[in-house]
Amino acid sequence: MGAPRLVLATHNQGKLRELRELLRGQVPGLDVDTDVVGAGALHAPDVAETGVTFAENSRLKAAEVARFTGVLAIADDSGLAVDVLGGAPGIFSARWAGRHGDDAANLDLLLAQLADIGPAHRGARFVCAAALASPDGSLDVVEEGTLDGTLLTAPRGSGGFGYDPILQPVGMDRSCAELTGAEKNAISHRGTAFRALLPHIVRALAR
Repeated sequence: MGAPRLVLATHNQGKLRELRELLRGQVPGLDVDTDVVGAGALHAPDVAETGVTFAENSRLKAAEVARFTGVLAIADDSGLAVDVLGGAPGIFSARWAGRHGDDAANLDLLLAQLADIGPAHRGARFVCAAALASPDGSLDVVEEGTLDGTLLTAPRGSGGFGYDPILQPVGMDRSCAELTGAEKNAISHRGTAFRALLPHIVRALAR
């Protein structure tokens, strides 16, 4: 196996699986199973999310991992924005309950906070900013995507990760966690952002 051509700046295996599938068959000559690796495979550190927007955080992660590994890097920062909470959890989505990546605790806390909120006021959206960066710093691109929906009163489904079990996309009768991978990728915030980023990835790998 040759050296990786693209590193995904994440240690989240759920994201890695989704992003690989989004790239599969989309970039000429790119074998996502061998050419695309996660940050952990190259011993890249977790990058502190010190930005105050999704775009800032995704740029920080992509740039740092590209510099550290010497490989073209892509990163995303994403989260849930709840209308009645003024856009929170937002960039704090992964650590809403106080510990980073504790999906169950984050879900429980958010549902408890919204327990008395009726269906008409449970609007929310997933937001994703996807960034592409080169090791020399000459490439710095960000694209964004959103998925609007309504928050359920209890988790449904076993697929996906994060807040997927409680967001029901507009026009659907299932949560994101009840969708197949293909169904989710077709409409998701991450899918939209990465499809917009694809032309930049193709050009960068062709250099």
